[in-house]
Amino acid sequence: MLRGRFAPTPSGDMHLGNAKIALLSWLQIRAAAGVFVLRIEDIDIQRSRPQIAENIMADLRWLGLDWDEGPGAGNSNGPYWQSQRTQLYWGALHQLQQDGRLYPCFCSRRELLSVANAPHGLASEGISYSGRCRTLSPAEQQQKARLKAPSLRFALNDAATSFVDGIAGPQHFPPGSGGDFVVRRADGLYSYQLAVTVDDAAMGITHVLRGGDLLDSTPRQLQLYNALGLTPPAFAHAPLIMGEDGHRLAKRHGDLGLSALRSAGTRPEAVIGWLAYISGLVEQPEPVKASELITGFKLEQVSHTPFMLTEAMIRRLIP
Repeated sequence: MLRGRFAPTPSGDMHLGNAKIALLSWLQIRAAAGVFVLRIEDIDIQRSRPQIAENIMADLRWLGLDWDEGPGAGNSNGPYWQSQRTQLYWGALHQLQQDGRLYPCFCSRRELLSVANAPHGLASEGISYSGRCRTLSPAEQQQKARLKAPSLRFALNDAATSFVDGIAGPQHFPPGSGGDFVVRRADGLYSYQLAVTVDDAAMGITHVLRGGDLLDSTPRQLQLYNALGLTPPAFAHAPLIMGEDGHRLAKRHGDLGLSALRSAGTRPEAVIGWLAYISGLVEQPEPVKASELITGFKLEQVSHTPFMLTEAMIRRLIP
């Protein structure tokens, strides 16, 4: 049985880009009569807000996107709030340490930025690490630890990574893509990479559909799955919705927030219709219920190119 999930971070209200991913994830699982999971990724408690999480859940219900497991639903694989799952992350971190896959990193952000123009460059999730702390001797590590608390980095192996993406197709990443990455920050916060890998495995997630901005994080997570002896899910990365400023939709596009559209009196069917059109599922952005898109849905239908949402299109969403 397919098990999929939508895992929003409650640091900002849902916008149409988030809603597109939620809809496609939900359709993939509903079309296969699988189990859909809602997980709130609130591990960064400084940025996460409980009220925003409540708003996200209200937005999903308004769109007609229900969940089988998650807050307020089934609890067989809970808790469904990352902030309550830190014991699992600690266990995974301990296993990686025992296996010699982690090392302390004392680099500051300024130091990382100073080498950002080197061949290792920048990854979509931030600066691609050069590996400068990987070869520190135990004595050098102890000396630096007296002055600064380290983060912990996962040491990538020397193998290339290949997989077939459900939307983007065959993918190949050379050895060391993105560089060794942080699994626990210097302040003790577990990283997204570690938490999402551990949670998807623990919740039995078989299919992950998410935004294309996370495509190049997949090799990192596949290496974590392998190092932890876990079975990875099948991945599919959907193209992003872009604003007229040329950037992906984000919190700065406030008029595209689901809460703002709801307050303006927009019908949920109108939003679903536009999301289906943007995703390549229908030829015209006509109002439709999410449930009416389940029959006949296939991942192969999803458009492979980003979509630019213009101001004229936005006005059509607001009564």
